[in-house]
Amino acid sequence: MEKRIEICANSLESALYAEEAKANRVELCAGMPEGGTTPSYGTIKLTCQQLTIPVHVIIRPRGGDFHYSQDELDIMREDILLSKELGAAGVVIGCLTPEGDIDMKAMQYLMEVCEGLSVTFHRAFDMCRDANKGLEQIISLGCNRILTSGQEANALKGAELLRSLVEQANGRIIIMPGCGVSAKNIKEISEITGASEFHLSARTDRASEMVYKNPNVSMGGTVVIDEYKIDYSSPEIIRNTIAALNK
Repeated sequence: MEKRIEICANSLESALYAEEAKANRVELCAGMPEGGTTPSYGTIKLTCQQLTIPVHVIIRPRGGDFHYSQDELDIMREDILLSKELGAAGVVIGCLTPEGDIDMKAMQYLMEVCEGLSVTFHRAFDMCRDANKGLEQIISLGCNRILTSGQEANALKGAELLRSLVEQANGRIIIMPGCGVSAKNIKEISEITGASEFHLSARTDRASEMVYKNPNVSMGGTVVIDEYKIDYSSPEIIRNTIAALNK
């Protein structure tokens, strides 16, 4: 079975590095510290124009939980339609009820405008209360894959549930391990789970080109991040991970 690598890219630059390093697909995101939010129009447009590998756009209007208001769902529908118009091959979505079940009504509302797109149910799955039931519900919706860490802090810790989900899916949907996947563990995760697709960001950083820095101001207010480092997906890390998977 062919093994495939999806790179979670936080920018056009990262997406181009993913293609350069021979990744199979890009999940395009903004707001990485929040777990991924919908990227800008310009980012989607230029990434779809410049890449030849498929681009899947995350459709998530905010960070936080995965229970959405009607206004938020309307925004998500518009972002799906826009992504399709701009040339995206797929979208990445996920909705839950307040009780922790798959929100079938919300998902059906979004799936109505997903025709022609590959659909991944994202790691909202890791927050649902019943993974086995959730899997069957997501299959019934017509999604193509589920991105999941096996409801653990990382995919290696969740490998046993991932293996069970791959077996339960039995080819009806792709189970794609993600979170903490690296060159050091991808082979082990592959062997335990039997999965064929894997998701990682391959992130590293470089120093900002800023010379003047004001140490008294943080753009995040009380949330302090290093604003003088630029995160990106490393082509070297991607190549090393692909090599480790295929050795």
